[in-house]
Amino acid sequence: MDKPFAITLDVGSSLVNRTGAWRVERPVYRDFLPPCQKACPAGEHVQEWLYDAEDGNYERAWRTLVRENPLPAVMGRVCYHPCQTACNRGEVDEAVGINAVERFLGDEAIRQGWTIPVTAPDTGRRVLVVGAGPTGLSAAYHLRLAGHDVTVRDAAPRPGGMMRYGIPAYRLPREVLDAEIARIAEMGVRFELDSRVGSVAPQLRHYDAVLLAVGAQIGKRAYVPAGEAARILDAVQLLHDVEDADAPMLGRRVVVYGGGNTAVDAARTAKRLGAEEAIVVYRRTRDRMPAHDSEVTEALEEGITVRWLSTISYADAGTVTIEKMELDESGFPRATGVLEDLAADAVVLAVGQESDLSLVDDVDGLVIDDGVVRVDAHMMTGRPGLFAGGDMVPSERTVTVGVGHGRLAARNIDAYLRGTTHTEPAPAPDAELGALNTWYYADAPHQVRPRLEGPRRAGTFDEVVQGLSAETALFEARRCMSCGNCFGCDNCFGVCPDNAVKKLPDGTYEIDYEYCKGCGLCVEECPSGAIEMVPEEA
Repeated sequence: MDKPFAITLDVGSSLVNRTGAWRVERPVYRDFLPPCQKACPAGEHVQEWLYDAEDGNYERAWRTLVRENPLPAVMGRVCYHPCQTACNRGEVDEAVGINAVERFLGDEAIRQGWTIPVTAPDTGRRVLVVGAGPTGLSAAYHLRLAGHDVTVRDAAPRPGGMMRYGIPAYRLPREVLDAEIARIAEMGVRFELDSRVGSVAPQLRHYDAVLLAVGAQIGKRAYVPAGEAARILDAVQLLHDVEDADAPMLGRRVVVYGGGNTAVDAARTAKRLGAEEAIVVYRRTRDRMPAHDSEVTEALEEGITVRWLSTISYADAGTVTIEKMELDESGFPRATGVLEDLAADAVVLAVGQESDLSLVDDVDGLVIDDGVVRVDAHMMTGRPGLFAGGDMVPSERTVTVGVGHGRLAARNIDAYLRGTTHTEPAPAPDAELGALNTWYYADAPHQVRPRLEGPRRAGTFDEVVQGLSAETALFEARRCMSCGNCFGCDNCFGVCPDNAVKKLPDGTYEIDYEYCKGCGLCVEECPSGAIEMVPEEA
């Protein structure tokens, strides 16, 4: 009896079970750009270090994290986590608590005493970084990793910039800040403190490159009509004096004028200095307030009062007259003529900050526009070898942006010193929510960081927001959906009807296109959307 044609073919021949020639599309594995990484101003590879943390290998996760950001314990406290706003998981239940896991890893590194070795050979090139804030520290860290000799010079007696002198200790404990700065110093970065740079021009003759990273530590002046006996203070100076243990006596009732994070910090600090009542006066509504919403919420929880749509009309001894405002059709506040008196022993002005640019007065080629230094695409000023970043250049003024500026400045300075040009690699395509199979992910609400409560909260400078435990940090890391990137779930391997998906010894996969018929089932069943169909090649 004759056998069917297919059975008569030799095993392994091109005609046995090989359906690849019938395809019009083929599946391919892709690495997409997750929204958390795209949104991170510091350039962290968020998904990558979350993946490392998922199996409890916290040191590996931390070392992945600090490739871009040398201050994770700080950032885990003060960053306003735009990564979480962008997180696709927020469309399923709640965004992954990326910031909380980052803090846990940073704190774990401090507890374990993990250090960062410098393995690059010394280049013999000398770089001066002016300013020991987030931009300067980040740049010094990355430049040292590249093998350069780095000196950080700062006018203050202690490093940290606005992280130390602008962010109160109840948000950023000083022992945490000191520990992460000490790690950078252990790498061989030299710190020269209490050393103000009056003019940067002479420094350009002694160093191969200079980075200007002076923070916005000068409070902007605002005209407030006031009597001679009125007590008016600057919010930036107030926070600085508190750090120097030279806090002024504010009295029982304090009015803070402004709507940014500094205004909120000043009001919360006034409470901790003994004020019975602290009132923030702001010209617009809450939804237009530049202060981060979480900061405003915490302030309200501590009894801070906010007078929305109000401005200070006159200040005198013991009294502040405020005027009611209204928003016009464009959202601009305008006066209504309705006045009200508030009792106030002190008025604190928090209407913005700017950098001291006097150190660049005599630098040829450098251009200043509207209080900031103009730089090119490589963060260099008009003077060759002189770079600038952070608060000194046009940008959002946050610690996270500063750390990102420091990393980019270091890359560009390194390239300049080597006679090349740094170019950031082109980003991968975005990982879209629609490509994910979210039903694979069970509801798992994020782990809430505990908070200090009771009279200690607003009565001391003890840290308010606490950290995750090892157990909750692990749970939170595992909530990541690995948007657009394979995490080794075996779905494609298990659902392929043709056994065309092969699992490799390193845990990755490849597709044997001799057997794949292009059905797309692997694409449909990939939880993270890391496979896509592309037209078959001719």
